[in-house]
Amino acid sequence: MKFSKTSIALLIFQLLIVSTVAAKYLYHRASCPRVWTPAAAYDPELVMRGRYLSLQLTVDGCDSTLPSAKDAEFPRNINGVPNGNRFSIRSTDTIWFQAKLAVKDNKLIAIRVPESETSSATQTVAGNPGASCEGMRLSQPVDFYIAEHAADPTKLQQGQELWIEVTIPPKGPPRPLQLALKDRGAWKPLAFQ
Repeated sequence: MKFSKTSIALLIFQLLIVSTVAAKYLYHRASCPRVWTPAAAYDPELVMRGRYLSLQLTVDGCDSTLPSAKDAEFPRNINGVPNGNRFSIRSTDTIWFQAKLAVKDNKLIAIRVPESETSSATQTVAGNPGASCEGMRLSQPVDFYIAEHAADPTKLQQGQELWIEVTIPPKGPPRPLQLALKDRGAWKPLAFQ
């Protein structure tokens, strides 16, 4: 079998494209902040599915402001003055806003971005009615691929929590690295072989 010069050039060009993307992801893995955050299983209605877990990440939105101040309920002291920056969602509907993600005090935090400044570097955050500002969720789930015969770690027992380690790139959604199970305070990293 003989290869033409055009075939070889096309092959090299395709390898360069794939290598560039792989190098970018490796650079982000080494240089971008990493953080562990709780995750909740999310079952999307998709026709085509691979062997993956679709997980919604929990973010701390307490350092953020909601689109409307009337949607936040702050704890108050005996004189009725708001006490601290922790709040819960007072709205009867889910609150949606654009935010930039960052890592602060080993937590994944969301800082609201005004509508006029939204860009590809922002993510959509959801605050459910009655939820604490520490328990907001990213609306776009992340997919974590697992081996074909691996046990599904999203089937949790009482007292267990699923956590995921992610990197936060400058643009785009968080990128998953590994999973762990928190069982009554004990931490167990999950390996999928």
